[in-house]
Amino acid sequence: MNDITNIAPQRILACQLRQIGDVVLATPSFRLLKERYPEAKLDVLTEKKCASVLENNPHINHVWTIDKKALRNPLTALRYYRKVGKSGYDLIVDFQQLPRCKWVVRFSDAPVRLTFTPPWYNRHLYSHWSTPLNGYAAKCKASVLRPLGIEWNGEPPEVFFTDAEKQWASEFVQSQGMQAHQFVTIDPSHRRITRKWPERHFAGLIKLIHAQYPKLKFFILYGPGELPVAEEVGRLAGEGVVISQKMLSLREMAAVQSQATLHIGNCSAPRHLAVAVNTPSLVIHGATGLGWKYPSDEHVSVDKGLPCHFCNKNQCKTRECLETFHPEECIDEALRLIGNRLDTHNEDEG
Repeated sequence: MNDITNIAPQRILACQLRQIGDVVLATPSFRLLKERYPEAKLDVLTEKKCASVLENNPHINHVWTIDKKALRNPLTALRYYRKVGKSGYDLIVDFQQLPRCKWVVRFSDAPVRLTFTPPWYNRHLYSHWSTPLNGYAAKCKASVLRPLGIEWNGEPPEVFFTDAEKQWASEFVQSQGMQAHQFVTIDPSHRRITRKWPERHFAGLIKLIHAQYPKLKFFILYGPGELPVAEEVGRLAGEGVVISQKMLSLREMAAVQSQATLHIGNCSAPRHLAVAVNTPSLVIHGATGLGWKYPSDEHVSVDKGLPCHFCNKNQCKTRECLETFHPEECIDEALRLIGNRLDTHNEDEG
């Protein structure tokens, strides 16, 4: 492979699909690309469900969205991928090598098509590749850029709000009987049972925190189909819990998180959004590894520490790592994070 550290691309396409958290974790790479090539136009290919977290991102010129329903017809899909691929890119960065990404790469005439080290049957699609680095997921993603002379230096995920969104969040927080920096967001849901801390444990942790900080509120987050989980946590926790009648959009949720004292939840997208909006987080880990944790004392991951932890399994008969990990085992970290945040906020106000 030839040296590409001195290329000067004018149009760049970054391909990052699937889960919302993965797209959030790719935002440091988008920043790094734009900083390396400030005159280039940077476009992103992602799925429709993920696109909103990229709105107002100053590093991105255009977002190509994949609407799976609209592209159910294979010929329609291929025409769309061809349109994207033939849009004059001279650098494509494929973070995943998923089939939809590969179709775009296949149709492209880009002289540099960069990805992670591909299996032998994909190598004909790419001109350059890089071995991924272990560690925090955003670091791992950014390591694909090393052949361009780009290194990750601790850049966190990012979400950018308009003034109108910030104003909406302030008004919404007040409408729910809360005050900025006087509430905790709680994310008790997860689509994988092996990543979901039981509702009774979330409720138990809320009670323990409430006993120390009786003025704090606890705002329960929920997505499509997750309201019953939120309501069960609220029922068990009792005083101090707030559940909005309106399900928030991704951007609304992140904007509310930006005003919170702390985020507590499972290992899912809201934890990455908390990092992106600079709100401390406490995440309870089940089957997932620590590669999802941002390296900072303000973002803490806790787990039972069993020999089988971080197994990455989607099914487990006992779920011992979650069922037997009690609120009392992480209350000290929660109180530390809350205390630090409240002290900082009080100093800023003073």
